[in-house]
Amino acid sequence: MARSPLSLPDAELAVLRCLWEHGVASARQLTDWLYPEGTAAQVATVQKLLSRLEEKGCVRRDRDNWPHLFRAGVGRDEVIVDQLQQTAERLCDGALHPLLTHLVRAGELSAEERKSLRALLDDLENSGKSPRK
Repeated sequence: MARSPLSLPDAELAVLRCLWEHGVASARQLTDWLYPEGTAAQVATVQKLLSRLEEKGCVRRDRDNWPHLFRAGVGRDEVIVDQLQQTAERLCDGALHPLLTHLVRAGELSAEERKSLRALLDDLENSGKSPRK
Protein backbone atom coordinates (compact mmCIF):
# COMPACT_ATOMS: atom_id res chain seq x y z
CA MET A 1 0.00 0.00 0.00
CA ALA A 2 1.43 3.37 -1.04
CA ARG A 3 2.07 5.95 1.64
CA SER A 4 -0.23 8.94 1.48
CA PRO A 5 1.44 12.21 0.46
CA LEU A 6 3.16 14.04 3.28
CA SER A 7 1.96 17.49 4.14
CA LEU A 8 5.08 19.13 5.52
CA PRO A 9 5.06 22.86 6.19
CA ASP A 10 8.40 24.68 6.14
CA ALA A 11 8.72 24.63 9.95
CA GLU A 12 8.38 20.83 10.02
CA LEU A 13 10.88 20.49 7.18
CA ALA A 14 13.33 22.62 9.16
CA VAL A 15 13.10 20.17 12.08
CA LEU A 16 13.63 17.23 9.73
CA ARG A 17 16.64 18.91 8.13
CA CYS A 18 18.23 19.25 11.58
CA LEU A 19 17.58 15.59 12.33
CA TRP A 20 18.96 14.50 8.95
CA GLU A 21 22.08 16.54 9.63
CA HIS A 22 22.62 15.57 13.29
CA GLY A 23 21.01 12.13 13.47
CA VAL A 24 19.56 12.27 16.99
CA ALA A 25 18.56 15.25 19.11
CA SER A 26 16.50 16.33 22.08
CA ALA A 27 13.77 18.95 21.72
CA ARG A 28 16.05 21.44 23.47
CA GLN A 29 18.91 20.80 21.04
CA LEU A 30 16.56 21.24 18.09
CA THR A 31 15.31 24.51 19.57
CA ASP A 32 18.87 25.75 20.03
CA TRP A 33 19.71 24.93 16.39
CA LEU A 34 16.53 26.41 14.96
CA TYR A 35 16.20 29.39 17.31
CA PRO A 36 19.61 30.31 18.80
CA GLU A 37 17.95 32.87 21.08
CA GLY A 38 15.22 30.37 21.95
CA THR A 39 12.39 31.55 24.14
CA ALA A 40 9.96 29.39 26.08
CA ALA A 41 7.44 29.90 23.28
CA GLN A 42 9.93 28.61 20.71
CA VAL A 43 10.66 25.54 22.84
CA ALA A 44 6.91 24.87 22.91
CA THR A 45 6.74 25.39 19.14
CA VAL A 46 9.48 22.81 18.52
CA GLN A 47 7.76 20.35 20.86
CA LYS A 48 4.50 20.80 18.94
CA LEU A 49 6.29 20.36 15.60
CA LEU A 50 7.88 17.16 16.90
CA SER A 51 4.48 15.86 18.02
CA ARG A 52 3.00 16.54 14.60
CA LEU A 53 5.94 14.93 12.83
CA GLU A 54 5.68 11.91 15.12
CA GLU A 55 1.96 11.55 14.30
CA LYS A 56 2.83 11.60 10.59
CA GLY A 57 5.49 8.93 11.07
CA CYS A 58 8.25 11.33 10.08
CA VAL A 59 9.96 11.36 13.48
CA ARG A 60 10.65 8.61 15.99
CA ARG A 61 10.88 9.33 19.71
CA ASP A 62 13.10 7.34 22.08
CA ARG A 63 11.24 7.39 25.38
CA ASP A 64 13.79 5.21 27.21
CA ASN A 65 15.76 8.19 28.51
CA TRP A 66 15.08 11.70 29.66
CA PRO A 67 15.14 13.97 27.84
CA HIS A 68 13.48 12.07 25.02
CA LEU A 69 15.57 11.80 21.91
CA PHE A 70 14.24 12.20 18.39
CA ARG A 71 15.43 10.86 15.05
CA ALA A 72 14.05 11.15 11.54
CA GLY A 73 11.58 8.40 10.70
CA VAL A 74 11.65 9.29 7.02
CA GLY A 75 14.63 9.79 4.76
CA ARG A 76 15.51 12.94 2.88
CA ASP A 77 15.21 11.15 -0.48
CA GLU A 78 11.71 9.91 0.36
CA VAL A 79 10.59 13.44 1.25
CA ILE A 80 12.16 14.89 -1.91
CA VAL A 81 10.37 12.35 -4.12
CA ASP A 82 7.09 12.92 -2.29
CA GLN A 83 7.31 16.71 -2.53
CA LEU A 84 8.30 16.62 -6.22
CA GLN A 85 5.41 14.28 -7.02
CA GLN A 86 2.98 16.57 -5.20
CA THR A 87 4.35 19.56 -7.10
CA ALA A 88 4.04 17.69 -10.40
CA GLU A 89 0.41 16.83 -9.54
CA ARG A 90 -0.41 20.47 -8.79
CA LEU A 91 1.43 22.06 -11.71
CA CYS A 92 1.76 19.45 -14.46
CA ASP A 93 -1.17 17.02 -14.06
CA GLY A 94 1.23 14.52 -12.49
CA ALA A 95 3.83 14.56 -15.28
CA LEU A 96 7.38 14.79 -14.01
CA HIS A 97 9.03 15.56 -17.36
CA PRO A 98 7.88 19.21 -17.64
CA LEU A 99 8.76 19.84 -14.01
CA LEU A 100 12.25 18.36 -14.34
CA THR A 101 12.84 20.06 -17.68
CA HIS A 102 12.01 23.45 -16.21
CA LEU A 103 14.18 22.83 -13.16
CA VAL A 104 17.18 21.88 -15.30
CA ARG A 105 16.72 24.77 -17.73
CA ALA A 106 16.13 27.35 -15.00
CA GLY A 107 19.01 26.19 -12.82
CA GLU A 108 22.62 27.07 -13.17
CA LEU A 109 24.07 23.58 -13.45
CA SER A 110 27.82 23.24 -13.35
CA ALA A 111 29.64 21.03 -15.82
CA GLU A 112 30.09 18.46 -13.04
CA GLU A 113 26.35 18.48 -12.24
CA ARG A 114 25.46 18.01 -15.94
CA LYS A 115 27.93 15.15 -16.16
CA SER A 116 26.38 13.56 -13.06
CA LEU A 117 22.86 13.85 -14.51
CA ARG A 118 23.99 12.27 -17.79
CA ALA A 119 25.62 9.41 -15.90
CA LEU A 120 22.44 8.88 -13.85
CA LEU A 121 20.30 8.70 -16.98
CA ASP A 122 22.78 6.34 -18.65
CA ASP A 123 22.80 4.10 -15.56
CA LEU A 124 19.00 4.00 -15.44
CA GLU A 125 18.78 3.16 -19.12
CA ASN A 126 21.47 0.48 -18.93
CA SER A 127 19.98 -1.16 -15.83
CA GLY A 128 16.49 -1.28 -17.31
CA LYS A 129 15.16 0.78 -14.39
CA SER A 130 13.95 3.62 -16.56
CA PRO A 131 10.41 4.28 -15.33
CA ARG A 132 9.09 4.91 -18.85
CA LYS A 133 10.24 3.13 -21.96
